[in-house]
Amino acid sequence: MASNGDSPEQLTLLRETVRRSRTKEPAGITTSLPVARIAVDMPLPHLDRPFDYLVPDDLADAAQPGARVKVRFAGKDLDGFVLERLESSEHEGKLARIRKVVSPEQVLTPEVADLCRAVADRYAGVLADVTRLAVPPRHAKVEAEVLKCTQPVRPVTSGSRSEWAPYPLASGFLDALTRSEGPRAIWTAVAGADWATAFAQAAAVCASSGRGALLLAPDARDLERLEAACTAVLGPDGFVTLSADLGPTARYRAFLAALRGATRVVIGTRAAAFAPVADLGLVALWDDGDDSYAEPRAPYPHAREVLLLRAYRQKCAVLLGGFARSAEAAALIESGWAVELIADRKVVRAAAPSIHISGESDHDLKRDPAARAARLPHRAFEIAREGLKTGPVLVQVPRAGYLPSLVCQTCRAPSRCSTCGGSLRRTGGSGPPSCSVCGRPAADHRCPECGDTRMRAAIVGARRTAEELGRAFPGVLVRTSGGDNMLDSVSDEPALIVTTPGAEPVAAGGYSAALLLDTWLLLARPDLRAPEEAVRRWFNAAALVRSASDGGMVILVGEPSAVPLQAIVRWSPEGFALRELEERRTARLAPAAKLAELTGPTDAVSDLVARVQQLVDPQAGLEVLGPVAIDDETSRAVVRTPRASGPHLARALKEGQAARSTKKLLGSVRVQVDPAAFG
Repeated sequence: MASNGDSPEQLTLLRETVRRSRTKEPAGITTSLPVARIAVDMPLPHLDRPFDYLVPDDLADAAQPGARVKVRFAGKDLDGFVLERLESSEHEGKLARIRKVVSPEQVLTPEVADLCRAVADRYAGVLADVTRLAVPPRHAKVEAEVLKCTQPVRPVTSGSRSEWAPYPLASGFLDALTRSEGPRAIWTAVAGADWATAFAQAAAVCASSGRGALLLAPDARDLERLEAACTAVLGPDGFVTLSADLGPTARYRAFLAALRGATRVVIGTRAAAFAPVADLGLVALWDDGDDSYAEPRAPYPHAREVLLLRAYRQKCAVLLGGFARSAEAAALIESGWAVELIADRKVVRAAAPSIHISGESDHDLKRDPAARAARLPHRAFEIAREGLKTGPVLVQVPRAGYLPSLVCQTCRAPSRCSTCGGSLRRTGGSGPPSCSVCGRPAADHRCPECGDTRMRAAIVGARRTAEELGRAFPGVLVRTSGGDNMLDSVSDEPALIVTTPGAEPVAAGGYSAALLLDTWLLLARPDLRAPEEAVRRWFNAAALVRSASDGGMVILVGEPSAVPLQAIVRWSPEGFALRELEERRTARLAPAAKLAELTGPTDAVSDLVARVQQLVDPQAGLEVLGPVAIDDETSRAVVRTPRASGPHLARALKEGQAARSTKKLLGSVRVQVDPAAFG
C-alpha cells in the first residue's frame, strides 16, 4: 500500500506493477494449423470473403471447422464460422486472434458451407445472409441436453413400395437408390395418390442403403401429413422434423439431432433445405411450384433451386413430385437432366374424377343461357346437390373474406374511402361497408362519378359464398377453411366445405364433388406466372375428389375455351407445363432465361444497371427493361440474359453491388434473381 511520502514516480511505478499483475498474459498461438479461415457475419457485398485469424493455443481444440467464434473486425466483436484450419496465411499483414469460441459444436458442416457459398453466388447475395438461413440460433442448454440423449442410428429396412406401383419407371429409380446412385426424377402423381407415404417409402429405400434423405413439404399442414406417413413407414424415431414453426428451442434440438447423425431422414419445410444430413443420398420436394418455397429474406433463394444445387454438389438423387408440373420441372426433363415418373394414360384417367366446365356444351346453354356468365350456374348446383347425397362437396373460392371489394351499382366505379382512398369492403352481412386500409365505416358513401349511394360486389369472398350456399342448401352443414381458420381434414359426412386455394382439407374417402368458382380471378392476377399457379391450384383441389368410377365430379366455372381450364379437363399437367415453357422461351422469361429484378431508389437502380452493363460481356446477350417508376422515389428494372449466361449476370450484379458498397453510395437496391412472382 502506498504511503503519503511516496513520490509521483514511485506511485506511477506501483500502479504499473499492479496493472501487470492483474492483466492475464495472452495465450500463445497453437503450432498445429495456427491459422483459421473465418466467414465473418458481415452482410456488406464488398467484404463477402473469408478472413484469416490466428488460433490461440487455448482455443485450438474448440476452433474446428464449423464452430461458431467471435472475432474482432472493424473495431467490433462479430460472429463468424470457422471454415478451415491452415498451416499459413497468404495475408502479408499482421493477423488478429480469434477472441472467443462461442460453441465447439461444428454446426456449419463443410458440405453445407459449400452449398451456402453456391447459393450466395447463384442469387447474387452474400454468404452471411445464407448462413443465417442455414444455421439456426444457438441454444446452449439444448446442446447439453442432446449430448445426454443421443442414440445410435436405428437400421432401416426398405419395406413396401406400394405407392410407386402405378409408375412403370419408379422401380428403376428406387433400385438406383438402393445401389446408392444419384437418379433424378420428376414425379407426376395420379389423382388421389398418397404422396406423403410415397415420399416416406423412397426415404426408407435410401436409408436402407446407409445414406440420408431430406424430404420437404410446402407448408405446416402438408408437413403434418408427411410426418404421419414417416411415422408409419420409418417409426417415430426414424426421422426428425425441422421447421421454423417448431420454435427456436425445438428447431435447434432437431437441427442438432440431424447434425450428430441421430437419424438418417430429415423432413421439413423450406427452412430444412440446408439441414446437415450426413451422407446425403436423396433430396425430395413436394409441389415445387408452391410459392411457400420462395424465401422472403435476402438473397431470396427458392428451396427447389437449393436442393438442385445440393444434389449436384453432393451427387445425390433428386425427386420433385406434384399433381401438377411447373415449367422449371418441365425444363429439367426437356434438357435430359431428369426423367419423368408418370403412370400409363389409362391409369391416369381411371384415377381422375369426371371434370366439366360450365357452359361447355350446347345442352348446358340451352338449359341455362347464363351458364358461362353466372357465378353459380345451374349445373354447378346440380353437381353439388348430387354430391351431397354421398359425401362432402368442396367449393373453392379465390378470395377470402365476405365482400372484399365493392363498386358502384350504377357506373361500376371502384368504391373508395373518402379519408384515405382505400377500397371499401364488407366484412359481414350487416352494418355499413368499411375501408380496407384505415377501417373507417362509410355509411354515407356516395359515388364521386355518378352520385349513386348503392354499391355491389366486385368480388365475392369465401365467407359470403358460404352464406349463399347455406341459404341454397338448407339443413346442410357449411364449413369454411382459410386464413386463420384452416381445416386439416373433414369426415365423409355430407357437408359443403368452402375454402380458398391451398386451404383445402383432406376428406376421408375423398370428396364426392368439387366446384371451382371464379376461375377468371386466378387467371387475372397481375403475375406472369398466374396461369401456371392457377392450374396448380386446380389440380391440387381436383386430386382430392373421388375417381369418376366412384362418382367423383368436378366443375370449373369459367370460359370453356381457356387453355388452363382445358388442361384440367384433359388431366394433362405435362402438356400444360410444356406449353408454358415454350411461351416463356418465346418471351425470354425464367426458366428459359436468367433474369433479375432490381428495386430501389431511382438513382441507385440506374447506377447499378449502368455498372452491370459495363461488367457483363457484350456476347452474353444482356437485355435491360426499364427502369420503370413504381412511385415518386422507387423504380424497378429487369436485367436478363440467356440461361447459359446466368452465372455471368449474377457475378456482375454482385460486383456492381460491391462497388456501390465500397464507395458508400446512398440508396439500397434489392436484387432478386428469378423472382417467384413477376409481373
